[in-house]
Amino acid sequence: MKRSEQHLAALTCSAGRFYNHGKTILIMRSHCFFSAAWRFRVLALGAVLFTVSAAAMAKAQPEEALPKGHYALPENGNMVGEAYRVTVKKDETLLDIAAEHQVGYEEIRRANPDTSLWVPKPGSQVTIPARYILPPVRREGLVINLAELRLYYFPDAAQSETPIVETYPIGIGREGYTTPLGVTKTTMKLKDPAWYPPDSIRQEAAEKGDSLPSVVPPGPDNPLGTRAILLDLPGYLIHGTNRPDGVGMRVSHGCIRLRPETVQSLFTRVGVGERVNIIDMPVKIGRDGKRLYVQSYPLEEQKAGMDAFIGALEKTPGTEQAVLDYTRLAATLDAGSWQPTPLAPLPEAVIEPRKQPRHWFDAFRSWRQSVETSYKTPEQRGDA
Repeated sequence: MKRSEQHLAALTCSAGRFYNHGKTILIMRSHCFFSAAWRFRVLALGAVLFTVSAAAMAKAQPEEALPKGHYALPENGNMVGEAYRVTVKKDETLLDIAAEHQVGYEEIRRANPDTSLWVPKPGSQVTIPARYILPPVRREGLVINLAELRLYYFPDAAQSETPIVETYPIGIGREGYTTPLGVTKTTMKLKDPAWYPPDSIRQEAAEKGDSLPSVVPPGPDNPLGTRAILLDLPGYLIHGTNRPDGVGMRVSHGCIRLRPETVQSLFTRVGVGERVNIIDMPVKIGRDGKRLYVQSYPLEEQKAGMDAFIGALEKTPGTEQAVLDYTRLAATLDAGSWQPTPLAPLPEAVIEPRKQPRHWFDAFRSWRQSVETSYKTPEQRGDA
């Protein structure tokens, strides 16, 4: 592809820019065996067989041996990973730890609310919130949950391989620059793309007394980073960033940004025409064995309420007869811990037998509708 074509393609990223107007907001920091002699042919064949065997063994490694962010898909249930704790090293920030363990800004902050972001105490313990409920959608290609600020990648697996899922934190569109929802696909991959700031972004910068060039060439000042994957949504990309501290936040103009090392890894494996499903699911229901879990992500502009919970419950198979502790549920949704919380049943002595365990939800809906109706005028209600 010609460089000019790359430039024109990169121009479509009308949403992928977290421009701070010149002010730094966030600071981070075979051997090959050959021989003509016949006796060495056997040795070479043995080496090849050993290599194939080792590769097969690597693919069959247990989940804990996979790279961070990679998990074997569960045979039962829909949950992967575990929360764990690590020790803070000298001169290490909370964002350094988050990057190393593939969690985002919001995730690490909410899991460690009393820990300093920039100067956590060396030797202290930090929680890594690395347990996830898989979104209840088709496990193919890329799945992006905006509410969760997280991307899931389901690579194709050969018949002899254990299927895995990869999951990484993302940065998405800030208020007023919503990333669109729906199923789309990748259309093009660009290495070292140039960025052409759209007129709207240049005008926004000018109103604040700053100026943007008509084109930003590849390099350390390019907000697209070194890799970009175009989507079949005009103006939207999955790309890297020159400010990785913003990953795990709502900071872009709508594009989906990844840490530099993450986008480079995906760039080599995600193909053109790959399925991309962008969802906005603030509440997910998980099952591990016989126990149910809820995971919620309320943000300032988005409250995860009972409606979202009911919608998630309806999308989760096997929950029709579930008996839940509603007090615990309400507290969990209100707290928005970002980590799966068990919805333990009430004590057996308190549980009343019911043929329709979910009739409570119908009552909730009726009550809500009656409240909404009471605020309407007679004309709005259709009264004579």
